[in-house]
Amino acid sequence: MAGGDSSSSKQRKQQYFTRLIKLLDEYPCILVVGADNVGSNHMQQIRKALRAKGSVLLMGKNTMIRKAIRGHAANNPALEGLLPLVRGNIGFVFTKGDLSEVKKIIQTNRVEAPAKQGAIAPIKVVVPAMNTGLEPTQTSFFQALNIQTKIARGQIEIIQDVNLIEEGQKVGASEANLLAKLNIKPFSYGLALTMVYDNGSIYSPKVLELSDDDLLKKFSNGIRNIASVSLQIGLPTVASLPHSVARAYKNVLSVSLASDYTFDKAKQIKDYLANPSAFAAKAPPPASAPAKGDAKPAKEEKKKEEEKPEEDEDMGFGLFD
Repeated sequence: MAGGDSSSSKQRKQQYFTRLIKLLDEYPCILVVGADNVGSNHMQQIRKALRAKGSVLLMGKNTMIRKAIRGHAANNPALEGLLPLVRGNIGFVFTKGDLSEVKKIIQTNRVEAPAKQGAIAPIKVVVPAMNTGLEPTQTSFFQALNIQTKIARGQIEIIQDVNLIEEGQKVGASEANLLAKLNIKPFSYGLALTMVYDNGSIYSPKVLELSDDDLLKKFSNGIRNIASVSLQIGLPTVASLPHSVARAYKNVLSVSLASDYTFDKAKQIKDYLANPSAFAAKAPPPASAPAKGDAKPAKEEKKKEEEKPEEDEDMGFGLFD
């Protein structure tokens, strides 16, 4: 029996290696995800949602994952960049689709969870001012946490919002019991996207949040920086060439204006400097002001408009006045 179990275990490992290597060859993009506090049923739901988008979620022991990657790195050396990321409770999401859409699936598939004693709070927990529905005999929970309350209609009422647990703080017994009594599930758990492998490049998932405008802005800033450096050190580049041409044109124009040498563009500027009045646009004549006797006070005009019957507007007479 022992020999049979060993043979079966070895066979399962070999199947896992074969599948992982096949996925590494087939899919160009891998999303590295953390799977802490994710139950088996929840994991199946995530797998199903990812499968609908043509993506595959693969979990496994880190030692087996590292061994498979090292063994296959000879065929694809870029995969070695994944080795430092294989630590903790992690998994791989293999995909050929849009990375932003896959990321959205991962982030939206989360489940609410209560605050258990001893757990580390992933977020700040605030208990809102509310009528708790609890009887006055249970005020000891609130007194232990220095929460101000009052009795309203025979029930405990929290007077103001309370910062109960800070992010990163360990949940105590009193906080866990209070949140359970209030039926508050402050936490939510799911796969946590930690890093992206994209055709040999590894980068933060924050990059997937960038819009086309953000990318264009960053690209423009990069070109501007390259042009500045090129102009400063006197090394021509594609980015600096338009600025160099503009500078050269300004220099030639300055020489032309200071000498008898001229060319078409410079001649027009010279003519303008010689006789600016010839290029001045003729100003339109000022609008004739009404005679003093014909002027009507604004208040009087406004009063007449208000006195105009509403029926005229309804019948369309105002259009033909």
